[in-house]
Amino acid sequence: MKKTYKMTIAGCERELPICSVNDKIDIAAFIMFDDVEITEKSAQELLKICPEHDVVLTAEAKSIPLCYEFARIGCKNYVVARKGEKVYMTNPISVVVNSITTAHEQKLYIGDDAAQKLKGKRVLILDDVISTGESLTALEKLTDACGGIVVGKAAVLAEGDAADRDDIIFLEKLPLFFK
Repeated sequence: MKKTYKMTIAGCERELPICSVNDKIDIAAFIMFDDVEITEKSAQELLKICPEHDVVLTAEAKSIPLCYEFARIGCKNYVVARKGEKVYMTNPISVVVNSITTAHEQKLYIGDDAAQKLKGKRVLILDDVISTGESLTALEKLTDACGGIVVGKAAVLAEGDAADRDDIIFLEKLPLFFK
């Protein structure tokens, strides 16, 4: 029987599978894909506590449904930083990111079209889970490079020490499980 961690997120009760990151730590995996109810309710609850913004920015891929829903019911504008350079991107800007859930270094890319959506705008950075904060830092660097103004950083869950940060907005704390 697979271990799970039971929690309530935006009024939705869920059993999150416990997954090993390495020989010292396990995490409760929060995956919003395929869960329309939690995506919609999380976006609604986060929108209530986030600062005013013109555009929402997220990194590909797990938080895209949340970002879309957040923008749909809110500011109507969002940008996704891609994990690979695409042929349609002109003059792409890139930054390096190291995430706890990814085994290797990655880059995030934004092309000219997306950069123009951020330029001079109030940008809310949005993610599903904040853990180490590496993804947030990369998205902040992209926003700065595009001439945007970060007005907030938000996530559905703050994992481990991230829950103690005072510069992020989140709905619930997610513990880490040490072996």
